Amino acid sequence: MGAGIIDDNFLNRLERASLYVRKNMQGFFGGNHQTRFYGSTVEFADYREYMLGDDIRRIDWNLFSRFERYFIRLFVDERQMHIQTFLDCSASMQKTDPDKALYAMRVAAALGYLAVLNMDRTSIRLIKGCVAEDLCGTITGKNAFFRGISKLDDLQFKGDCDLESAIIRCPNPGTNNGLTVIISDFMTESNWKKAVDYLLFHKRQVMLIQVLSPSDVDPICNGRVRFVDSEAENPMDERNFKMKVTRAHLQAYREALADFIGDIKRFCASREVDFISVTSDEPVEKLLFERMSKVGTVK
Repeated sequence: MGAGIIDDNFLNRLERASLYVRKNMQGFFGGNHQTRFYGSTVEFADYREYMLGDDIRRIDWNLFSRFERYFIRLFVDERQMHIQTFLDCSASMQKTDPDKALYAMRVAAALGYLAVLNMDRTSIRLIKGCVAEDLCGTITGKNAFFRGISKLDDLQFKGDCDLESAIIRCPNPGTNNGLTVIISDFMTESNWKKAVDYLLFHKRQVMLIQVLSPSDVDPICNGRVRFVDSEAENPMDERNFKMKVTRAHLQAYREALADFIGDIKRFCASREVDFISVTSDEPVEKLLFERMSKVGTVK
């Protein structure tokens, strides 16, 4: 795995963090997340009165001697969750700023590493057009993580991205068993909101991470400029155009971008979905240890 994506110093910092998934999710047996369900770990949680069919080995005989009623011991249930990351691999994520794609890959790799540290399952799906391509299958354990994540070194960002179709057509999204993170600039004509609702229907915890380049946020251009859509098929594509850029145009663009991000925020707030917007010149460590910590996803 190339040092540009993730290095030893970065991994050492991640060793001190963990992902938080809501406790009411079921997940898989044998993990590290405490849930609201009762299970069979060694950590005591509570008592309740014996009911027909309960395991008699859990009866607390000391309480029986005191109250002459049967109570069973309940223990904390710990589950393994599936941390699923969808990575936008369209041209808009790299063509104008390669650091934007590198940043997105580093975030995806960091989330995968935090997952295996938590004894969780993790997977990374690459959204290319209307397909979510599986990078390396479902990963458990550090060795499998390093083997799988090395494939990011050869990843190419090109073409367009249909978040809606790619995610909805993705086989086995999981139900009530973990966190789904979508990493994208969300500059797409596809209805990504339907994809989020689809994941919520499957009772997934959802987080959106919007990655923008500094030039996305504050473009530096003036005079007569030819704009070429990063996802255009050829120079004659109707999305390409020429115009004379003025200060008024730049101000209108900034206001439109603010409205665009505000719409994402409002939608996510209405669905209890976590949303973070970052620029690729912001350290990934700040995203993980400050921004994601603030929304409660990383602790």
